[in-house]
Amino acid sequence: MALDIINSTDGRYIDLPENLQFNVGYEPTRMKDKNYVINQETDEVIGIVGNSFNCSTHQEFTDTFTKPLFSKLSTHDIDGMECKISTARNNGFMMLDLNFPTTKTTITTDTMAQKVGLRIVALHGVDGLCSNQVYFGAIDFFCTNGQITGEHDKIRKKNTSGFSIGSFLREIENMDFDFKRHTAKLQEWASTPLNRVNVKNMLPSLMKSERKSDKMLDLYGREASRRGHNLYALYSAFTNYSTYADEHNGFKDRNTGKDTKAVTMWKREEEVSKWISSPQFKALANV
Repeated sequence: MALDIINSTDGRYIDLPENLQFNVGYEPTRMKDKNYVINQETDEVIGIVGNSFNCSTHQEFTDTFTKPLFSKLSTHDIDGMECKISTARNNGFMMLDLNFPTTKTTITTDTMAQKVGLRIVALHGVDGLCSNQVYFGAIDFFCTNGQITGEHDKIRKKNTSGFSIGSFLREIENMDFDFKRHTAKLQEWASTPLNRVNVKNMLPSLMKSERKSDKMLDLYGREASRRGHNLYALYSAFTNYSTYADEHNGFKDRNTGKDTKAVTMWKREEEVSKWISSPQFKALANV
């Protein structure tokens, strides 16, 4: 879905599509201390929250995180930005996936070189099921796998009565995400061989599922055939799992018909973030 970049006296911002341009209202339920969340454009109930729940609109949230973000990027980077938007739960959930191809840098393995660029993901919910979140990572332009890093390159704030969009803005302004530092880590992984590592024995301890680890081992084998047997190939197998859900990678998503695919795929990205922050993965980096 294409998004418009708007120029204003306060800077540049993203203009969301009409289906996300709505104010939120609340009406009491029959349950004590619970309110319905109402889309005031359609009068549709899209959630149930506690009476202390407080949130901004999707557009207000987007304005808040893009203002400090765009101030740190060049006009060239912003003009070349690629935007992807995903929604779920009757537009109660929104995910913005922003890629910046002009920030490309090269990661080199023994068998190939590939370009990666800056990626920023923002999640927002008005239905009480998603906190305010911004993640910093990368996009692999060879296979378009999306990447987020470990626990340190993210901001997350819940929609409680004490939530302030101003304090959230200040956290983003103070966020110290260094894309060069991130790509240096990726290059380090690309230079870390796994030829003498028994990846098959390591995966079950990481994933707690023999079936999932067997599928991941197969996916790693395919990634290693192109990138070589190194830690970056294993990471690429992980990010393939979190980017695609079809028969090609063996991790097909079950269609429940409940408008939740975007949420399901994001949960996979969070899984990957935990995997690469795990002692098992970090131990491989020190092989």
